[in-house]
Parts: sequence; C-alpha cells; structure tokens
Amino acid sequence: MGREGDKNPEDESTHRTSLETPWKAWISQGHSGVLYLGSVLGERGVLVPQVFLVRKITPPDSNHLYAMKVLKKATLKVRDRLRTKIERDILADVNHPFVVKLHYAFQTEGKLYLILDFLRGGDLFTRLSKEVMFTEEDVKFYLAELALGLDHLHSLGIIYRDLKPENILLDEEGHIKLTDFGLSKEAIDHEKKAYSFCGTVEYMAPEVVNRQGHSHSADWWSYGVLMFEMLTGALPFQGKDRKETMTLILKAKLGMPQFLSTEAQSLLRALFKRNPANRLGSGPDGAEEIKRHPFYSTIDWNKLYRREIKPPFKPAVGQPDDTFYFDTEFTSRTPKDSPGVPPSAGAHQLFRGFSFVATGLMEDAQLSLVPWQQLHGKNVQFSDGYVVKEAIGVGSYSVCRRCIHKATNMEYAVKVIDKSKRDPSEEIEILLRYGQHPNIITLKDVYDDGKYVYLVTELMRGGELLDKILRQKFFSEREASSVLHMICKTVEYLHSQGVVHRDLKPSNILYVDKSGNPESIRICDFGFAKQLRAENGLLMTPCYTANFVAPEVLKRQGYDEGCDIWSLGVLLYTMLAGCTPFANGPSDTPEEILTRIGGGKFSISGVYPRASSTTRTFSL
Repeated sequence: MGREGDKNPEDESTHRTSLETPWKAWISQGHSGVLYLGSVLGERGVLVPQVFLVRKITPPDSNHLYAMKVLKKATLKVRDRLRTKIERDILADVNHPFVVKLHYAFQTEGKLYLILDFLRGGDLFTRLSKEVMFTEEDVKFYLAELALGLDHLHSLGIIYRDLKPENILLDEEGHIKLTDFGLSKEAIDHEKKAYSFCGTVEYMAPEVVNRQGHSHSADWWSYGVLMFEMLTGALPFQGKDRKETMTLILKAKLGMPQFLSTEAQSLLRALFKRNPANRLGSGPDGAEEIKRHPFYSTIDWNKLYRREIKPPFKPAVGQPDDTFYFDTEFTSRTPKDSPGVPPSAGAHQLFRGFSFVATGLMEDAQLSLVPWQQLHGKNVQFSDGYVVKEAIGVGSYSVCRRCIHKATNMEYAVKVIDKSKRDPSEEIEILLRYGQHPNIITLKDVYDDGKYVYLVTELMRGGELLDKILRQKFFSEREASSVLHMICKTVEYLHSQGVVHRDLKPSNILYVDKSGNPESIRICDFGFAKQLRAENGLLMTPCYTANFVAPEVLKRQGYDEGCDIWSLGVLLYTMLAGCTPFANGPSDTPEEILTRIGGGKFSISGVYPRASSTTRTFSL
C-alpha cells in the first residue's frame, strides 16, 4: 500500500509549474489584487470548471497560494448558473476547519472566479486509488472529521448532496476539507425536503433515487457509502449500468464483509436504512447519534475539532507550490485563461453581488467583519429559518426561547439579545471559538436584524443546576464532587485559552438531558465572559451576580481567573448547603455584599453538619 515514502515529490518535475507570469488584476469591494497563474489542478464537479494554482502578489496576503476555480458564464445553463451562485453563497457563509474556505470571489464580463484554499494533499479519491482500501483506524479518522464538517453544514440548514472521495481534499498536514458545493441545497428555500435528482448515482440515498423528497439524512447514507468504499475498496451498490445501480440502492440489501470489525458492521447497518427516518443521524440529535456510536469510542471529538489528533497520512509535499498529489492529466497542461464570451443579460442579473472578500483580507478596516456577522445576509431574518416557541428563560439583557429549525424540524434554544443594552460580540466570538468543548454550550447559528441578535444553541432539556439543587435541597458530597470536577475541568480549559467566564452560578450551569449525569453539564451564558487581552492579563470591567462574586470585582479592581475560582468555591458551598454562604436579599448593594465577604463569617458545619473535614478545608 502506498504511503508518503512511495514517491519523492522532488523527482516529479513534471508536476511543477513556475508561477512567473502576472495574470489577473481585479477590484472587488474596495480590494484590489494581482495573481500569478500557475498549474492546472483539475476540472472538477458537475459544471466542469477549470481549477488553477495561483499566487497572490499584492497585500495583505502577498505570496499566498490559492486554488482558483473558473467558470464560463455563457456555457452555464440557467440551472448551473444558480448552482454556482449557491456554491459561492455557501462558501462565503461557512467557516469550519473541515470545510474549504472561500477567500475571494469576483467576475469579469464572461467568467466567474472563486479563490479557495489550495490544499496540497490532493483528494481522497487519489489516495484511495493508490491504496485500494484503508485500515479501519484510517477510515475512523477521516470519517470523524467528515462527520464534524457535515454536522456544521446541517446546522446551517445545508444539505451537501454530493459526498464522494473526489470532493474530500487533504491539506498538507493530512486533515480533510469538504469542497464542491455546486449541488448543495440551502434551507433558506423554506422547504423541509429537497426533491431534485442530483449527485453521483452510486452515492445516492434511496429517497433521492425515487424522488420522494430528501433531507440532511440523505448525506448520512452517502457517508455510509463512502465508509464502505474506504474499508473495502468497492462500492456497496454498483450494477452493470446506471439503472441496475439505482435498483440495487432501492432494495438496500447488502452483503456485509466479515473481515470488518463488529463496530464497523454495526455502523454501516445503521447508516444503510432504506427509510431515512430510521437512519442513524436523522433523529433529533443529528450527528451526535453518529458520534456516540461504538465505532468512534476512541475518538476525542474536542481534540479532533481543534486538529490536535495526528492524521494517519501526511502528504509528502516539497515546495509550497508542489502539485505532486494532483493528476498529471491536468498538471502537465499549460495554464492559460481567456476573457470568455459575454453571457446574456439574465446571467448578469443573477451574478450581481457575486464578488466577495473574506474577513481579515479587506484592507479597509471599515469593511472588516467578524465571522459571525457573515453567517447570513442582511435580508435573511431569523423567522425565515426558525419557528419561535415559548420562553424558557429571561435575563437582564436577553430572553431565551425554544425554537424549531424549519428545514430539519430539530429543536434548539434561541437567546435573543437587545443590542441597545449589550454588545454580544465577545460572547459570540467565545462561543464560536470554544463551543465545541463537550461541556460548553454549542452555538449552532447566529442572526442579526440590526436591533436584536439571535444566538441559536443546543436545547438544554435537563434544566438548570439551580433547579436540581432546589428539588433535592442539597447534594451529597459524592454528587457535589462529581459536578464540581466537571465544571473545574471546563473552567481550566477556558482559562488555558485566556477566557474568564465571570458569572459562574447554578442558573448558568445546565444539563443537556434529564439523566442528571455530570457529563451532560454545559456551562452557558457567556454574556459577562472576556478574553484576556491586556499585557498584565487583568480585566477592568466591573460586572457581577450577587452571591457568586469575588471581592476584587466589587472593589472594581483588575481581576483575572481568580474570580472564577472564587465562584467555584461558592458553587460547592451552595450545592452542599442548599443556600449561599453570604446570605443576602435581592436588594443588597455591592458594598453590603462586600462587607459580609470581607468579614469572612460563614460556617458550612451549621448548614451541613455531615460535612467531612476535607470538604470544610476545601471550601475555606
């Protein structure tokens, strides 16, 4: 089986093309640029565009290499023009470690250009064709990263619909990136199902083949096909022609290779359910069902998302512009691009607003946007994608409601923040960066209508830690210890990333389900959280919730992670005693609370006489 040592990229001189000739200048949203045209990387996808390797020679990303996808407007049918516009919109919206990133989009009179990540490892199909099939450990890694990428797309209401090895690329470290969104379907169509017959037939789900209407669960069938192909080197449903292949898919009868592990066979059977409602991943938990399967028992999903797990294969790339892992059928061609025949007036109208510059690449600071502000266009409202239900919580600056995603019928919670009362940017940035931690609430979607910001998160069906304390009166030391251990690990992670929560209290700690298992705990409400930026590591903005506030906050002094540690001690006391250590009413001023805290007069023995000596010492 081929590995990185099989070939020396430096010996393959025909795979390399010098980037010497200036090619294209454009102006897009105030951003000008010049590119050097390099190798032809391929002709990909249903629209058969050309893909070039290009190098940017103007700031702010001088000398950066990109892949440039080129499409001729005049040769695109009306349906294909729409697909291209959809692909551009999806790529501009999505920001995920396992989805290819769009950096620029621009157009000339006759052509459309997408400037994307250049992924030097080539595609998974090329590697699969060299190795015939992968080990289960290899497959587990690639499929796990793929599951996270698909889950992110589904959370945005996007059905991918064209999952196959050719559309999965490898970066220079060996991590995957999903690409080619020309056949994807966005949920902003207000449909729960899509009905078009599209994709590569061997990877189609039965409901796509018979046109009964399909949802995101169709992607999990294709996921199973990909898994089978990677494990066995063959497709699970393949006849002598297209018609026979479709018949085999509709029957969904598969002879399971016995050399596969029990866990792999179990996952394949769960994915190859003819009825999409019974298919793993189609339930209310979505990809969480996949992630919980025993096949992935050894995967640390948090580390995987942060790209901390070493890939099984690292492409042996040489120079930055090396195209060793791309097909020589394309890389041996001389790269050239012509203006293209101008299209019809209708095409001009469709591609109005096509140009795009990614966040961080705009030279004008006024054009710079944080990633969450690009999730949806200005004309897309929260009510377009979700149905709002009853209120489940009310805060000082926001209200939290249950909501239902129209495209998938899945339940979420939405936190509606009044922008006139509080800037939500810091909270959103923190959740986007760290929400993949298993014990931090996951941010699924963000909308901004100018007056309110809508944060869509997972729905916490188990309620607040506060409610659990009130129901039980107090916790046993064993239960309190388990809960505190989970919270401490999460706070330790946040502090290691330079984040302080600053409002840790029982009402901001919720359970994802009714099991009461400490592992189902999520730390929520990052409205007071801050990312440490000052050189001395201290924060100066005063904010507090009475009872759980550290003395230095009330004195309006600079403070750091220590205030969270104080709150952990108060949490432990509250769980064991059923009340707060510094008794007060809702009308107490900061000065009154500070006086009580400064006096240090509290006794856990008085309210919890069974407290062990270890607990007494720890609380003090």
